[in-house]
Amino acid sequence: MPLFAPGTPALETLQYREPDGTLVTFMGARPTERHARERGEAWDAPDSGPGRYLTFPPFYFQNRTFGLEIRDSVPAGGKKIEVYLHVNDGTFDGTTFSLFRNVLDPNVRDFGWSLNYGFNNPKEGGKPVCHAGTRDCMMMFESNWRTSPHSPLKVGDKIELAPAPRLKSPALDGGGERYYSFEQLYVVGVGVVPWYGIAPNLDSEPLPPATLLGGATTISYNYSEEPHRLFQQMANNIGIGNAKRFGEGRRLFHTSFADGRHSEHPQVNPVFTAQAGKLGPRFNAAQCIACHTANGRSPAVAAGGVLEGLSVLTGVAGADGRVAPDPRYGFNVQQRSGAAATPDQAVRVLRYDTEVRTLPDGERVELRRPVYAFAGPVPASYSVRQAPQVLGMGLLEAVAEADILALADPGDRDADGVRGVPHWVTDPESGQTRLGRFGWKAGKASLRHQVADALLQDMGVTSPVFPSRSCQRGAPDCRVPDGSAGVSAADLDRLSHYLALIGVPAQRSVRSGYPAGVRVPVEHEVDPQLIERGSRLFAQARCTACHVPQLRTGGTHPFAELRSQTIRPYTDLLLHDMGEGLADTLGEGRAGGRLWRTAPLWGLGSLRFVQGGADKVRFLHDARARTVEEAVLWHGGEASGSRQRYEALSREERRALTAFLMSL
Repeated sequence: MPLFAPGTPALETLQYREPDGTLVTFMGARPTERHARERGEAWDAPDSGPGRYLTFPPFYFQNRTFGLEIRDSVPAGGKKIEVYLHVNDGTFDGTTFSLFRNVLDPNVRDFGWSLNYGFNNPKEGGKPVCHAGTRDCMMMFESNWRTSPHSPLKVGDKIELAPAPRLKSPALDGGGERYYSFEQLYVVGVGVVPWYGIAPNLDSEPLPPATLLGGATTISYNYSEEPHRLFQQMANNIGIGNAKRFGEGRRLFHTSFADGRHSEHPQVNPVFTAQAGKLGPRFNAAQCIACHTANGRSPAVAAGGVLEGLSVLTGVAGADGRVAPDPRYGFNVQQRSGAAATPDQAVRVLRYDTEVRTLPDGERVELRRPVYAFAGPVPASYSVRQAPQVLGMGLLEAVAEADILALADPGDRDADGVRGVPHWVTDPESGQTRLGRFGWKAGKASLRHQVADALLQDMGVTSPVFPSRSCQRGAPDCRVPDGSAGVSAADLDRLSHYLALIGVPAQRSVRSGYPAGVRVPVEHEVDPQLIERGSRLFAQARCTACHVPQLRTGGTHPFAELRSQTIRPYTDLLLHDMGEGLADTLGEGRAGGRLWRTAPLWGLGSLRFVQGGADKVRFLHDARARTVEEAVLWHGGEASGSRQRYEALSREERRALTAFLMSL
């Protein structure tokens, strides 16, 4: 049964055209601390660290999200653009608005605008006081300030938008009052688009369509040297109300279910007292963010280390072939205990067994296989899983079921050795059979299902989906609430909405236009020709048989941001037999030990920044591979042919293929 029924209404409208052709666009925004091109130092100064453009300042989740309504009359034959300020909560007073990067000044670098304005409210006597729930504050302009002299606006003109919200003083919640916000690129007659910087001074330019891995949700290139924060940003096309949903959900994702403290600025952000005390008696982590480092993957584990941030699923084969819970651990090992008298059940990497693979050109690659040690009894069957990055999940949820099924080839009708089968799973709330999309074996059909399962298994937190902790042990009556203080239906929605609205970084395959003599950050040191060559080799090796480059989302997801988007996740969301080398002893649902979902590749190249260094990045389900090359060499089963083609490449060709993957 499709996840979203035809005719599902969108939670929010993002853009529409009026009968006369006027284009109306709604742009959500949140507070930030500095400018988009502002690093931790001046452009010509020695590196002193990252900027503060992609940060989340204290209190970001309340009274500080807002948006712009842009009424563009130019495509209708008009001359002006009106911009209205929408405040989600509270009152803004003194919000400023900068427009048009001052490209006429050759000395403009980290910031500089041609038009600096404010929002005035006629109902407040022209004062810049803007109240939630109204559209009384506005400003208007009729000229292109990027030209000299200023010229009439025309379709295709570029306009940089940089609102700077300011709360009415004193702030009702005791937090800060003055902020910056995202610098967006608006194209007259088109709308808000992801951008990158071109010569001579990183002037704003729409990103080429091929780089938009997440369609219109794609995150613009980052010039504040904060690639470690890229996975945490909201969709570029987010609506005004959904910006608030994003902030509220992110707060929950960072909240400890033990004491209610936020992982960022814990001494400043207010304690979320409503969430304190919900952590189960056994757990793996107290916060969602603890396993997903900066929304990335689990922390790397050295030999002898505890599997912090990784899950150990357990079970036994039932009489019907399905997985039944392990009699001691249930469906997973909850390694930590909240009671001093109850021992931890830690699982460690005892050692890594190694083997050396020699490629045809003589290059030697060491492969590792982890061997585990359990503090308690060794379960009959288990599977170690690292937490994946959480970007773009809403887009994968929005792909039409029929489009995924069209990629399946269970009978190998084209005789290429690649099959691909859907994983049909049971919706734990409705009992309906749905197509699995999430998890290493596509064992979860929806974000709601995925979130509820993680809350229960990794934190012992109940929810309307799993209202009893006995669900973790497979109790037949676990749909009966056990009285524990779990998350509410609204909180479960907030977490699911947050994950759905996280954007995807753009492919870093085009050069940025830094001025001569200015240090180019590592993330922007790219070789477009090498990347293009690697893309061709990736296709020639038939990697695209499973890692499908392009999908199209459907038109029924509740978030309009995710509808009808051309995306490039490099996955088919199907299960494939990956051979005995990657098999484990535990199945999941209808997926046996050799079957794994094709992992999306978007964000692959940003992991070295997000995880804190290339040496901290791990690949494959159990985090055994330290490099992309190691991961490829573990491919077997249906992927054997592609692996063999990869092995036959020259060293320079393999370098090009890796450069392509690292651009994603």
